[in-house]
Amino acid sequence: MALLNFRRRDEEFVPGMGPEVEAFLQDYSIEVMPRTAEKVEDFRALLPEGTRVYIAHIEGTPIEEMVATASRLARDGYRVMPHFPARIIRDAATLQDWIARYQGEAGVTQGLILAGGVSEPHGDFDSSMQLLETGAFDRAGFTRLHVAGHPEGNRDIDPDGSDRNVMEALRWKQAFAERTDAEMAMATQFAFEAKPIIAWADRLRAEGIHLPIHIGIAGPAKLQTLLKFAIACGVGPSLKVLQKRARDVTKLVLPFEPTDVLTELAAHKARHPESLIDRVHFFPLGGIRTNAEWAIKHGGASARPAATNGTRPDAP
Repeated sequence: MALLNFRRRDEEFVPGMGPEVEAFLQDYSIEVMPRTAEKVEDFRALLPEGTRVYIAHIEGTPIEEMVATASRLARDGYRVMPHFPARIIRDAATLQDWIARYQGEAGVTQGLILAGGVSEPHGDFDSSMQLLETGAFDRAGFTRLHVAGHPEGNRDIDPDGSDRNVMEALRWKQAFAERTDAEMAMATQFAFEAKPIIAWADRLRAEGIHLPIHIGIAGPAKLQTLLKFAIACGVGPSLKVLQKRARDVTKLVLPFEPTDVLTELAAHKARHPESLIDRVHFFPLGGIRTNAEWAIKHGGASARPAATNGTRPDAP
């Protein structure tokens, strides 16, 4: 049974936020976990054809569950990008095993390489740079490698509140991008305010960092949910956007939507096509279906679900 009731073809998917937002949402990506993916009956009823789907690897998730999720998404025609969190990968043999499993069972050729959300390494690796330095992804023929970006800094990396270590790591990653055959980009932590994101992207370009930015955006969710995740994930000054809304009791029970930040970023991208801000990456904190339906409502043709095309990925 279809998850959504679509209107007649000549009426459907009218952009709700204008052509700039529709253009900005082209080729958006989204993040899932095995346990959240299990709740989705049919991804093709929600996500556009060929959407890049990141699979977050949370500490304690068996690799078998990660690979099974990757296989399902690949069968549905999606570009699968699993996380490779350095601090939960014990050694080079484990890394090689993960890569082999993903490639053998799901044809994976993309990965998000990051330190991971644990404070103490489980083994030999402490950073994304150490994973990249192994050369394992290049040897396996990965065609795309993404790394983490932090528009508002990261207190775990720079406890003093500066961004010295973050910037040093980005310079290293820029240099790596120039010697790997894989395409590289940054997928960032989510933020709630456009102006600091734009200023950060401009600064990176000025300092010689040219990695395309896939900007993290929190999908629609209850305000309390967003506040919880934002604090846990170390979101910086843009947290004040949520805090201000929380003081307005008339809006407290309404879901928070990324309308304002996306509209402003889309307008900036339209005026400055050379900007490093390149794509949208959704964190579906209010649920995958909620996020996808919001994109369908506001994204026009850019968010049209694959199922509406009338074909399966293995059709001739």
